[in-house]
Amino acid sequence: MTARSTWRGTLAAVGRHGSLLAVAAVLMLPFYWMASSALKATAQIFARPTQWWPDPPAWENLVNILDYPGFPYWILLGNTLFYVAFVTVGTVISCAAAAYSFACLRWSGRDSLFALTLMTLLIPAIATFLPTYLIFAWLGMTGSYLPLILPAFLGNAFFIFMLRQFFLGIPRELFDAARMDGAGEIRIFLQIAMPIVRPALIVVAVFTILYTWHEFFGPLIYLQDPEDFPLSLGLYAFRTQRATEWGLSMTGALYMTLPLIVLFALGQRYFIRGVTASKL
Repeated sequence: MTARSTWRGTLAAVGRHGSLLAVAAVLMLPFYWMASSALKATAQIFARPTQWWPDPPAWENLVNILDYPGFPYWILLGNTLFYVAFVTVGTVISCAAAAYSFACLRWSGRDSLFALTLMTLLIPAIATFLPTYLIFAWLGMTGSYLPLILPAFLGNAFFIFMLRQFFLGIPRELFDAARMDGAGEIRIFLQIAMPIVRPALIVVAVFTILYTWHEFFGPLIYLQDPEDFPLSLGLYAFRTQRATEWGLSMTGALYMTLPLIVLFALGQRYFIRGVTASKL
């Protein structure tokens, strides 16, 4: 390898990494502005010229927002964790069971029903919102979390499709050997199939948590009591009541975002492994 080719390779690597850093900086700019604004007074946020760093930092914002009137953070956080936990568990269980059935079991009409399941991806959610709302209203479930949680236990077409691709990658010999040893389908599903596709299940869980954590439209429609609001709806209500408290609003948004960052940092290895192993 000549010196010229070595320099070309080095410059190319520097260019690629420089481009990635530039893109990362652009994508991180809104988060940095939110985090820095959480430590500013409202006058500093809208100051000209722009103040990129709070001077002096309003550290009291980090504490004041936790019990500020109109934004009961701990109650909202508890509601959000309750909502996210049940939706995530329901989505993972229902989608895994349906995907295993579509991929590993033989029954009449399986392929037709799977095609019909995929067709539901073409229907906009807003088109089914009104009849779904009327059904839950007729059942008397509006004003509670039931309309938000129950659909998660009925599966998600995209996640069913994704998990089915993983189940199809499992050698059939494992299942046949287990059946010869007397294992039933439930035991095969729980003790053989589920551990093998664990990275995919983590991907489904992470995507579900991300979507549910800042879900806004569903809670806005179905929930009525402010004590039941999740963080997304509670932050919106706080903004409408305290339109001038921009520093505290940014602090509330920061506290809403930090748990997701921690979640991704803890599950990043499994998340990336699940995405790269997918056969989509």
